[in-house]
Amino acid sequence: MFLVSACLAGYNCRYDGGNCYNKDICDMVNNGLGIPVCPEVIGGLSIPRNPVEIIQKNGDIKIKDKDGKNYTEQILKGAQDCLNFAKLNNIKVAILKSKSPSCGFGQVYNGKFNGSLIKGNGITSELLSKNDIKIYNEYNYKDLL
Repeated sequence: MFLVSACLAGYNCRYDGGNCYNKDICDMVNNGLGIPVCPEVIGGLSIPRNPVEIIQKNGDIKIKDKDGKNYTEQILKGAQDCLNFAKLNNIKVAILKSKSPSCGFGQVYNGKFNGSLIKGNGITSELLSKNDIKIYNEYNYKDLL
């Protein structure tokens, strides 16, 4: 059983109200192998919403939208709820949306809302990874098959 980013399974939960449908991942969910989650929605963010990015200053991390509205508390709550769910269900693998401030693993947007990427992890993927949950994304999940 895997956790999967709900947007990859076709759920319209992205900030823009859309999804990132991936047929294989959707099939995993439909066949009972994957459980869709959206940490941002679980944490209380609306659909649609302004995009948020991780902003780091002097070692302090905040998650804000381009207007400066702070969503750190909601993103942290969504990440913790996903971890709690994974632990309760003994889930050891997650397939998460790349580049996302919640789900991205390896690269995320730089916090300047200019489309540039930096090395780093989203809040949920970082928390799951630190708790021994293996993270994949829509590009490397086929390693599981």
